[in-house]
Amino acid sequence: MKLKFIPSLLIFISSYFPLALIFLIKDLDASSYYPQHPLIAAAIAILTLIACLSVLVAARSITGGVPVKMIKMSNKSGDMFTYTIPYMVSFYNFTLGDWKTLLSLLVFMILMFALTYRTQNLLVNPVLALAGYGLYDCQFKDGASDNQGFILSKVEFRVGDTCVIERLSAFLYFVTKIIPVESNHDKQAS
Repeated sequence: MKLKFIPSLLIFISSYFPLALIFLIKDLDASSYYPQHPLIAAAIAILTLIACLSVLVAARSITGGVPVKMIKMSNKSGDMFTYTIPYMVSFYNFTLGDWKTLLSLLVFMILMFALTYRTQNLLVNPVLALAGYGLYDCQFKDGASDNQGFILSKVEFRVGDTCVIERLSAFLYFVTKIIPVESNHDKQAS
């Protein structure tokens, strides 16, 4: 099971929204503050904005799932910032008007997408982190079976909680609801 191509591409493009902003800022004319290459700048801005909005709307619309009990977890939200290599490109003498540089960047980004799509590391996304989503490596119990996978959640949870999760791909899940463990105080009151 894999995420479909178009949603995967949108997630990938949205993850480079901060890089697109850096490129757009670097393309501004120092005297007029307008882009030196307005068509390319507009295309980049529109594409990344559409991708970001699509991903955030899609994440909010995920509902349903199956309840599982969290057995073990580690926070991997820091991994959502591993998109550093392409960001280094932005600090070199990069211009949106040089077709060779743009073509080289396009080839590099296609390779990055192919690797990301193949390894299903699409949810390692700084835009989702900025929107409040955390990434967790979890072991959980689904009925009688133990499973492990990466879980994306906007709501904090802990070991022992029951989470309703929706499967996105072989090892990627999305938390739609948390059923917290009753505290000792709640148990004594009953």
